Amino acid sequence: MVTGDAQAVVAIGRQCPEAAGWPEESYARLEELGYRGWVAVAGEEICGFLVARCAAGEAEILNLAVKPERRRQGHARGMLRAAMEGLKAEGVREVYLEVRESNAGAQAFYEGAGFERSGRRLSYYEQPKEDAVCMVHRLVP
Repeated sequence: MVTGDAQAVVAIGRQCPEAAGWPEESYARLEELGYRGWVAVAGEEICGFLVARCAAGEAEILNLAVKPERRRQGHARGMLRAAMEGLKAEGVREVYLEVRESNAGAQAFYEGAGFERSGRRLSYYEQPKEDAVCMVHRLVP
């Protein structure tokens, strides 16, 4: 993801209510803020994005979204694979994330990518209020 991708990423986020609603400026300043970003491209169109932050050998996936009409085509899997490879190359040992308890599809997706359930955060999400399932992927045993 580069600064010029911010507008397209925000537009995707607006189509995906499960994604965190960040302002365009935040996406434009990812590198400056110490975050990492990846985009999925189909033809010349950005159709998905993933954002993570790193600290002390750990990373957290903060946001992952794919345009509704582009889902189930491997874009999320490809971004996640690229992110995990990039993070591992940076020395990240573990990657964490939270997912809504009701989002069984996302939980299955992450489990299929090697994430394991590691806990729960009570009332983590708003609108609607809901618990989060915490997950972790250990890149280095």
